[in-house]
Order: sequence, then C-alpha cells, then structure tokens
Amino acid sequence: MTNRRLMLTIAVIAFLAALCGVLVGRSVFPTHPAPGADLHAILHDQLELDAAQKKRLAEIESHFAIQRRALEMELRADNARLADAIEAEHGNGPRVAAAVDASHRAMGELQKATLAHVFAMRQILRPDQTATFDQAVVKALTADVR
Repeated sequence: MTNRRLMLTIAVIAFLAALCGVLVGRSVFPTHPAPGADLHAILHDQLELDAAQKKRLAEIESHFAIQRRALEMELRADNARLADAIEAEHGNGPRVAAAVDASHRAMGELQKATLAHVFAMRQILRPDQTATFDQAVVKALTADVR
C-alpha cells in the first residue's frame, strides 16, 4: 500500500470515527432547544392565530430581529473591549472593570428589549390564548431553575 493510499485510509477511518462520536454524543447528551424556541413554537403552532395576529406578529418579530442584532453587535464590541483591557492590564484593573460594566449594560438592554418583545407579542393575543402563552413564558424563564 502506498503512502498516499495509507493516508487516505487513515483519514476516512478518522472521519467515520468522528462521525460515530458525534452521533453517540448526541444520543447520550441531547441538545435542548433555546429558551425562547418553545415560546415561538407555541405562538406559531398551538395558538391558532388569525390572519391579523399573524401579520402583526411578523411585524413585531421583524422589528425585534433588527433590534436584537444591533444589541448583540454592541455586546460583541463590549466583549472585544474587555478582551483588550484584560490583555493590557493582566488583572482586574480600571479598564477591565469599565469594560465589564459596559458589557453588563449591553446585556441588560438586550434583556429589556427581549421582555418588551415578549409583552408586545402577548398584546396581540386574545384572552383565550394568553394563559398558554404565559405558561410558555414561565417555562422559558425557569427551564433550568425548576
């Protein structure tokens, strides 16, 4: 067997072993959906929204997607500044503390925007839909706590 063929065989075996490892890992440690995923699934699949609600929901989601992207970019920029501060100070100095505070402000703004988004979605619901929605919100917020 030539070196080239041997290397190709080893690469194929390594790839198949890695693939098996991923499959076993996923079955042993299943992934959990993102906390808000259940909420959106309930909105879109279980609450039987009428056409007007669907239209309004699409507008709300579109607006929030833009807002969330902007806030996430701000948070990434704050994290980059934090990394720079850590690299410069090698400890918990004033630049690191300021960068942490800025990062926390960005996280807080993202959380406030997310809550405003949740409340905006709730406002388009009929009274017979709100209990299911409210339960999904509680479940999303307490999934790892309970």
